[in-house]
Amino acid sequence: MHFIFFGPSSADAMDRVKDALTHVRDTLNFNWTFIFILAVVFYVYWTEIKNKNYDAIIAGIALYSVHWLYEIVNAIICKITGYPLWCVSGESTTFILLIGVCWELSMMFSIAGIISYKMLGDDPDKILFQKGKFKITMRLFGAISMALLFALIESFLAGTENGSFIWVYKWWGVIPVFITTYIPFFLASNFVPKFKPKTKKIFLISLIALNILLLAILIPLHII
Repeated sequence: MHFIFFGPSSADAMDRVKDALTHVRDTLNFNWTFIFILAVVFYVYWTEIKNKNYDAIIAGIALYSVHWLYEIVNAIICKITGYPLWCVSGESTTFILLIGVCWELSMMFSIAGIISYKMLGDDPDKILFQKGKFKITMRLFGAISMALLFALIESFLAGTENGSFIWVYKWWGVIPVFITTYIPFFLASNFVPKFKPKTKKIFLISLIALNILLLAILIPLHII
C-alpha cells in the first residue's frame, strides 16, 4: 500500500487503461452489490426529502451533475488522445459506466454533496477568517477541506495493487485533481444551495440537460 502523487506514465498503467476500455459497460463482473448500493442512495435522498432538507438535496444534485460533466469530458479526452486523465480498472468494480467512473464511485459521488453540505453545520456562512474584503467562510473552508481529502483518497486508490484508480500522464496527480476537479465539485455542493431560486433552477436544469444530451449522443456513437 502506498500513495501515488502523479501519474507514472508507465507501460503497465497504459496497459491497464487499455484493459479497462474493454470493460466499459461490460456486465462480466456484475453482481448484487449494484442493487444494494442503489437502495442506500435512495434511502439517503428520500430521508432528506421526508425531512424537507431541500438545500441538502440541491447540494447532492449539484455535485453529482458537475461530476457527470467531468466524467463525460474525461471520456472524450480518452477518445481523442487514447488515454483519459483518470481511469477505473475492471478488476476493482462490478460495472464501469464511463472510462473514469464505475458504479460504486458514481453512487458515492451522488451523496458526497449531501455529506459535504451537512458537515457545514448550522451556520454555513460563518466567517472563519477575514482581512479587509477577503474572507473565508465555512462554505469555502469546507469545500477546500473536502477537496483535499478526496484528492488524497484518490492518491491512495492510484497506489493500490489492482490499480483501482489509474493515472497515466506524468503531469496529472494530486495537485491538479485537487485544484481542477474536487474544488469545483465541492464549491458546487456548498454554494449552489445559497443561490437565488431562479439561479438554482437554471444551473441545475441546464447542467442536467447538457449531461443527458451528451450521453444520448456520444454513447450510441461509441465516442464515450
